[in-house]
Amino acid sequence: MPRLRLVGRAETDDPLVRFMYDRKFPGRDPATEPGVTASGAPGNYEAVLAHAPDVLEHAVRGFHLKQTKRRSLPLRAMELAITRVGWACGCRWMFSEHSKILRGIGVAEELIAAIPAWQLCAGFNDSERAVLAYADCIALDHGRTPDALFAALQTQFDEEQLVELTYITSMFMMNAAMIRALKLEHDDYDEPVREMPSPPDYRFVDREPAPLPDRR
Repeated sequence: MPRLRLVGRAETDDPLVRFMYDRKFPGRDPATEPGVTASGAPGNYEAVLAHAPDVLEHAVRGFHLKQTKRRSLPLRAMELAITRVGWACGCRWMFSEHSKILRGIGVAEELIAAIPAWQLCAGFNDSERAVLAYADCIALDHGRTPDALFAALQTQFDEEQLVELTYITSMFMMNAAMIRALKLEHDDYDEPVREMPSPPDYRFVDREPAPLPDRR
């Protein structure tokens, strides 16, 4: 379960919360009859953020901004950046959901499969490689971007598109962190890094190691 309780329909009269529930779970209560969304995700993002409806509104408006056809940035570039952010930030839901979107807009399976190690894939063109590298700069290096990389982006995209790419990629990095922190959607899993068991009689002893053999 997510780290915070799901808000039921009967608990809220907020119009945006109700709108989101109706859109994802028509005729159902996501708190008591969660099921899955059309893409197979648990769909609990809205039901947790509904504790703070104005925060939910802010998040939903960000997604609407990304999805509207008013965007100048090509959808393929946008989705490559978001999918890479999902991988780089270790967010199962984001990587999964946006891999499906890439597939839906006609990106080849071999390119989707190559996103985790995109640097080794010759199938990405120069524009796509620049987008993926920029996503890594935002997700993995806190936005620090080499001048040469940004210059390469400027040969492929205009200024409006670069603002959109920067903003949307950064917005999804924030969402990846939030989803993981609250254990939402596909990211409700136990911490994989933990101490592994040893034999019952094992005890560490701080002593001088035996000399290594001479290899000469």
